[in-house]
Amino acid sequence: MKIPAPAPALALADGLAMVFDMDGVLVNSNPWHTRAWMAFTRRHGLQPAEEAVRLLQGKRNDEIIRELFGPGLSQAEIERRGAQKEALYRELIGPRLSEALVPGIIPFLETYRQAPLALASNAERNNVDFLLDRAGLRQFFRVTLDCGQVERPKPHPDIYLRAAGLLNRAPENVIVFEDSPFGVEAARQAGMRVIGVSTTYVNLPGTALTIDNFLSGELYPWLATQRCAA
Repeated sequence: MKIPAPAPALALADGLAMVFDMDGVLVNSNPWHTRAWMAFTRRHGLQPAEEAVRLLQGKRNDEIIRELFGPGLSQAEIERRGAQKEALYRELIGPRLSEALVPGIIPFLETYRQAPLALASNAERNNVDFLLDRAGLRQFFRVTLDCGQVERPKPHPDIYLRAAGLLNRAPENVIVFEDSPFGVEAARQAGMRVIGVSTTYVNLPGTALTIDNFLSGELYPWLATQRCAA
């Protein structure tokens, strides 16, 4: 079935693109990641404080595992433990995935599905594929990037610069949706406009706009004011 174009007042200006983080932006997964990390570390004899685990979110798994278990693990063991934790996360969130989606995200993606859209996440590919396929979101994105497709994770700008290149857009013509300070910093270093989604952090300095979710009354009017840089 052909999807009608959005009304002119809602269409993204020519030359602009939008790039989305995944955890905390498309899906409110961070509480489930926290539960998975807590259960996983208990299995390995650790008892970290929940707040300490929460503060690690937004980093890549290899970084988190080194912080939790120390620098002595081999790369193979780090990867094995990371895979175990992510399998536990998918097991926990799977039955609740539809209700974990950030409110308003599907209507928003439907509205702008004709615009160049990309996903750029520090998450591992298995989790990206899990969300895109189980929640039916793959159809909306021309580009999907995970942590394994760049050398340096957020807060470095690499993944956002690569997304812009694959969408054939200059960085200054990309609008990024982020929920974490690491992600905001990555997008700002890339020279992009940033919308903060306050599912994880209430205060996200450096954003042009902050929304609770995609039902925010400020979101669509703000996007309508954005124009392609000269």
